[in-house]
Amino acid sequence: MRLSAELSLYPLAGNVEQPVLDFIDDLVASGEVSAVTNAMSTQIVGDAAAVFRAVEQALTASYERAGRQVLVAKFIPELKLDIAAAANTE
Repeated sequence: MRLSAELSLYPLAGNVEQPVLDFIDDLVASGEVSAVTNAMSTQIVGDAAAVFRAVEQALTASYERAGRQVLVAKFIPELKLDIAAAANTE
């Protein structure tokens, strides 16, 4: 099953920009999910197992690097959103 996730990471202390950028890099590092970002969130799309794996790995690495953070996540199965098209409209 394909799955879409909308993610917003909120570091609770220190530099807030770099942990978010590192989190996004970690999300797409495996190459198994597609991502598009905007000022408010990051959306990823892929096979459900790959999406959950990417979130788990990125969040674990982010906690180790930056400490306490809050991740807000919304998941929807088989969203018919063309991520590549959305990225080209910005």
